[in-house]
Amino acid sequence: MDTLAELRAGRLAGARRIDLSCGLTEFPREIFDLADSLETLNLSGNALDALPDDLGRLHRLRVLFCSDNRFTRLPESIGQCQALEMVGFKANRIRTVPAAALRLPSLRWLILTDNQIETLPEALGQCTAMQKLMLAGNRLRALPESLAACGRLELLRISANNFEALPAWLLALPRLSWLAGAGNPFDMQAEQAAIAAQSVPHVDWRDLALGQKLGEGASGVIHQAVLGPASRPVAVKLFKGAVTSDGWPHSEMAASIAAGAHPTLIAAQGRIDGHPDGTQGLVMALVDPSFRTLAGPPSLASCTRDVYAADAQWTSAVALRMARDIASAMRHLHARGMLHGDLYAHNILWNAQGGGLLGDFGAAWMTGALDTAQAQALQRLEMRAFGCLLEELLERCSDAPPHTIVVLKDRCLQADASARPSFAEALALLQGELSP
Repeated sequence: MDTLAELRAGRLAGARRIDLSCGLTEFPREIFDLADSLETLNLSGNALDALPDDLGRLHRLRVLFCSDNRFTRLPESIGQCQALEMVGFKANRIRTVPAAALRLPSLRWLILTDNQIETLPEALGQCTAMQKLMLAGNRLRALPESLAACGRLELLRISANNFEALPAWLLALPRLSWLAGAGNPFDMQAEQAAIAAQSVPHVDWRDLALGQKLGEGASGVIHQAVLGPASRPVAVKLFKGAVTSDGWPHSEMAASIAAGAHPTLIAAQGRIDGHPDGTQGLVMALVDPSFRTLAGPPSLASCTRDVYAADAQWTSAVALRMARDIASAMRHLHARGMLHGDLYAHNILWNAQGGGLLGDFGAAWMTGALDTAQAQALQRLEMRAFGCLLEELLERCSDAPPHTIVVLKDRCLQADASARPSFAEALALLQGELSP
């Protein structure tokens, strides 16, 4: 029996989670029968445009997903659910965000990606527990100044909006570590220049033979392939057209091209011309299969921190080598006027002998239109992300790491962003520790 039928038959008493994706046009009132147990409610993938005015009866509700529906207004009634920690309304038609909907003192994670929002209320700044705010793919020109009070905010996505400039207060947030800003007017010229540049060769689609699918993300699909008469093994990424949680796929493509070649960076080696469907794509190096992803992405519980395998462990020498390789890649990007925007273990491939490789430019963007002070402040922001990575690597060392690296981690994580080291400084220290 399907979930909706079981719910209506009263067979889900005591359920803590309900997932309903079955073409709903109205909220099933039987959900209120679970008010004393329900913590996660997933109504994504329906045809809903409203929630009941008495939603607050779900007094234990911590997670609410309503993505891929027909909402044009963020329901005010969610503001009654005081236990809510995560709210997701991605890919709706939302234009209006009432202040009453955001009276959520426990809210840690808000997803409003891919809507039609032009302004947000100052009440957003009252969500002082906020750690993760996803706003890509809207029509925003500004953020509420009240957000400056959200000192716990760590990840912010404002890509694919209408920002002419970054808010000055944004760069002073003490914990902000992952910021995506591509696909805005202030960044558009740099993106267009990167795509128009001849910095990577053009590859004719007919010269490629696609093999097995290696993976698929929000922005595209990656295949194993062979290139040219010599059948050189490569990886091919074919982009989708829709906006993602990070921004536009064409922004990712521009960043991948602008990144340039570096030994510990998985960047573009060529761009594809002549796809029969007009699909854009990139040719990249095929990474040795001995490399594997360092960690999984954040969970609902961890919010902003990656999830490692329970048995993840390495020596301090391996951890230092990985840290050195990633610091080297980041120094290269910053020197080219680029930000990665998503410096996380789940975007790193590693093996014990070969060190680390940094990939995924979905949240990357360029700082060419910003003044020097802003660009440097943004680079120091990414140093905090590196500090989080160092912390995670050091926690899983099987032996005691050098004290200097522990000190480096603390310097990267300090609240005063201007006092954090640069990647050039971090790399020099890591290379010194690894030298024979």
